[in-house]
Amino acid sequence: MKSSNTFRDRRLRWFVAGVACLGANAAYAIDPNREMSQYIHDRWGVEQGFPRGPVYAITQTSDGYLWIGTEAGLVRFDGWNFRLIRDNSGVFANGSVLGLTPDNDGGLWLRSRDLTVMRYRHGAFENPLARPEPYSNISAMSRANHGELLVAKMEEGAFEYQNGGFKVVAAATDLPRSPVMALAQTPDSAVWLGTRDAGLYRLSGGKTNSITRGLPDSKINCLLPDGDRDLWVGTDNGVVRWNGTELTSAGIPTSLDNFQALAMARDRDANIWVGTDSRGLLRFNAQGVSSLNGSDSSGDAVTAVFEDREGNLWIGRNNSIERLRDSAFVTYSLPEGLPTDGSNPVFVDSEDRMWFPPVSGGLWWLRGGKHGHVNNAGLDKDVIYSIAGRKGELWLGRQSGGLTRLRTRADSYTFDTWTAANGLAQNSVYSVYEARDGSVWAGTLSGGLSHLQDGKFTNYTTAAGLASNTITSILEGSDGTMWFATPSGLSALSQGRWQTYTAKDGLPSDNLNCVLVDSTGILWVGTAGGLAFRGSGGFQVPASAPESLREQILGIAEDRFGSLWIATSNHVLRVKRDKLSKGTLADGDVREYGLADGLRGVEGVKRDQSVIADSLGRIWFSMNRGISVVDPVRLTNSSAPAIAQIQTVSANGNAVNLQGPIRIPADPQRIVFGLAGLSLSVPERVRFRYMLDPYDRGWSDATTAHEATYTNLGPGSYRFRVIASNPDGVWNPTEAVLGFDIAPQFWQTWWFRLSGVLALGLAILAFYRYRLHQLTHQMNVRFEERLGERTRIAQELHDTLLQGFLSASMQLHVATDGLPADSPAKPRLSHILELMGKVIEEGRSAVRGLRSPPGGSQDLEQAFSLIQQELAVQDDVDFRVVVEGRPKPLHPVLRDEVYRIGREAVVNAFRHARAKRIEVELEYTARYFRFLVRDNGCGIDPDVLRQGREGHWGLPGMRERAERMGARLHVWSSASAGTEVMLSLPSHIAFGLQKARRRVNWFVKPFSKSEGTRELEPEKESHE
Repeated sequence: MKSSNTFRDRRLRWFVAGVACLGANAAYAIDPNREMSQYIHDRWGVEQGFPRGPVYAITQTSDGYLWIGTEAGLVRFDGWNFRLIRDNSGVFANGSVLGLTPDNDGGLWLRSRDLTVMRYRHGAFENPLARPEPYSNISAMSRANHGELLVAKMEEGAFEYQNGGFKVVAAATDLPRSPVMALAQTPDSAVWLGTRDAGLYRLSGGKTNSITRGLPDSKINCLLPDGDRDLWVGTDNGVVRWNGTELTSAGIPTSLDNFQALAMARDRDANIWVGTDSRGLLRFNAQGVSSLNGSDSSGDAVTAVFEDREGNLWIGRNNSIERLRDSAFVTYSLPEGLPTDGSNPVFVDSEDRMWFPPVSGGLWWLRGGKHGHVNNAGLDKDVIYSIAGRKGELWLGRQSGGLTRLRTRADSYTFDTWTAANGLAQNSVYSVYEARDGSVWAGTLSGGLSHLQDGKFTNYTTAAGLASNTITSILEGSDGTMWFATPSGLSALSQGRWQTYTAKDGLPSDNLNCVLVDSTGILWVGTAGGLAFRGSGGFQVPASAPESLREQILGIAEDRFGSLWIATSNHVLRVKRDKLSKGTLADGDVREYGLADGLRGVEGVKRDQSVIADSLGRIWFSMNRGISVVDPVRLTNSSAPAIAQIQTVSANGNAVNLQGPIRIPADPQRIVFGLAGLSLSVPERVRFRYMLDPYDRGWSDATTAHEATYTNLGPGSYRFRVIASNPDGVWNPTEAVLGFDIAPQFWQTWWFRLSGVLALGLAILAFYRYRLHQLTHQMNVRFEERLGERTRIAQELHDTLLQGFLSASMQLHVATDGLPADSPAKPRLSHILELMGKVIEEGRSAVRGLRSPPGGSQDLEQAFSLIQQELAVQDDVDFRVVVEGRPKPLHPVLRDEVYRIGREAVVNAFRHARAKRIEVELEYTARYFRFLVRDNGCGIDPDVLRQGREGHWGLPGMRERAERMGARLHVWSSASAGTEVMLSLPSHIAFGLQKARRRVNWFVKPFSKSEGTRELEPEKESHE
């Protein structure tokens, strides 16, 4: 490491320091106050997948990818993998990439070894123009102020790419014939050109000026704009600066002379970084010049330097790429000049001087990058166990030298020491604490406790009430109570009274290491068995504490943002204080730090005050591998969000082309999405959440896996969505979205499914028609049987009873005619003949009723219309028969049953309802046949309607008839509204039976072969 502590140019010193302070307040990147050894330094070489050959250029596009121009070609890096981008279309000749420039549209301009310029955008190479000129023979390329591309063409001038074409910035006649090697534009719109052997040129206001005075060499390798007009110039013989009017080396250390400057970069904290040919990487800032040599060879050239959007510095070398980054912690140990890695306690005084005693003995201090030690009072030969103090003085607890007070006066010190000879309980003082009243408490290793007040000691032991004579930590509570941590419990002294708390009182262990009272007054206790706090109900262990807080707690401190910083035997943690005490810790409320955060070890030291907060809010840790400090203010500034990307998709192990519409072949057993979360600082801490619409119901749990796998997805359209969080746990709401389709198998296509639905529907319809045909046939058979039985009965009545009555009647007529006219028997026989005639007529009527309904061939409307006349009832009743729909013929048996039910209802209405209006409605529809009798009479008693009248069978008979023929009968009655009797028959029963008389349609015909339908012929009446 090389350094220089002075600037020769005072103006430059204040400029750089001022910009550094401004940058430090605005955004944090590479901290200019750190030693080079305190950066996190990572390297990727050939063994990590980096292609062989030198690095020529590094940049980053808006999608978060890092792009590297190498001898092998264009390389993309996502923090995990290097991908060599190849062009198979023939647009770009794969080969060395010497320059890279991003544009405002997310594209990337490439300058190749064959001096052509090409653009890479949307995953493909493209020509910027339709013709090859003038973007060939390009020797230099740079980004203009507003994102446009500046190029220098060999022997033809400088050009700017705008709106799809190049316009001339400087003609060839205005420039030397020497090739332009470096190109830049400053904020004042001046264009600067560095040539191979003709020096530096400035184009401004249409004029070209040659700048040669002050150049250490005529070969310009790199240019770096800085501020409004300033420009850093890297040559083959060192670095100079254009200050707005001239080139000058004033204020630039001589260590920046006499070397090849190959690349330069200015970070957001005003560090100037210079890549050299033989001296590695140089950092130039207000503190001077520091050097970072190559990790594999101190003479390895640095050919590219770039700062990414997160503030990481990327360094290109031969066969490797490296990263320098800040970390949460800054660690001081042997590489920074400390005498040893291990330390005891730490203490920061009012002058921002950090004091630390090494485990090997002595007392050291560190401030502003400088360090020193104190040898007086025998301190260099003694081990310091504990440090406490206030402004201008320190109290030191020593291993064997008792209690020492150190007072600072400028650069001088005075010492006072107390030992057992002066009343101290023991010369081995393990813990020291200065109370608010100025008195000092000294806890010894095994002799109890001493209280120094007004120059006198008061000693306490277990006999006085202490839990143990070994005191590990001392603290004063907000109410003035003094707390003493011991290996046997926690002792409290308040108003002269002692009280001890142990595991019986809620502590995880009796063995205590440290205590802390936070800003809200809560007492926190670190024990060998974990963390506890004193709440309203006494001591308790946090309900939601992670396992790391259940191991040995070695130190606790509180920051200004409500977090506790805790060192355990194996962890360094930051925990949200309030959520920890309330038992409501959630994801992100506990943060664990490790080597990636700047710590060189995570094992704490078992000493009082091993974790402290200083007056500036910084948290200091004494660790087994050095002293580390973290500034929570820096951590509260949100770092750049991670950018989620969907890099690859594979189906059944076969890569899917992501260019254009994505259609995955049918029946994929396994689909894998390759994910990237572009946060290049600590990519291993990036986490993902993803969701597949419409398959998933919500976001997945957070995961660090870079793949998302789905199995057995069906055909259809999907959208895969993913978000990412950066290493600090901040989620970026911007999603990466990929839409795709999965092709169906032929049986999964819409037309196949529609065909299946239609086939199923037709099958159901066919079954329905078949079943209907069966039912119709069964009904036909039943009605045929009933009709045949009625016909047989009618024939039997006709052939037996009626014929017998007719024969008897004829014989009686003969007998009567043979009697004298005045015979007294003749009137009686005539009366008998008259009665027999009536019986015969009634018998014939019964036979006709068995064969067909009254009215013979008359339809139902006519039959019902004649009822009033047949009954010979009063004419003042409004009686109507209404037909709805087109009448259709019913089977004779059905027609007879309907008529008999209807006649019963009409007769009841005429005889019992005392109605003024009676209406019969016949309704024919495609779905049903309905018969309705409605009157406005007195109604039917509910009990009669429900149970029937004793000795009367009208209603039960109607219901029985309806049930036999598969009809529904509903009777509704109200005393104020009359009575309604409704009979309904499904159409397949009411009309289907008649269809059987005709030829069945095409759909039923196939079933008719096995279920033949016999036509029903009406019976011819026999009239005698």
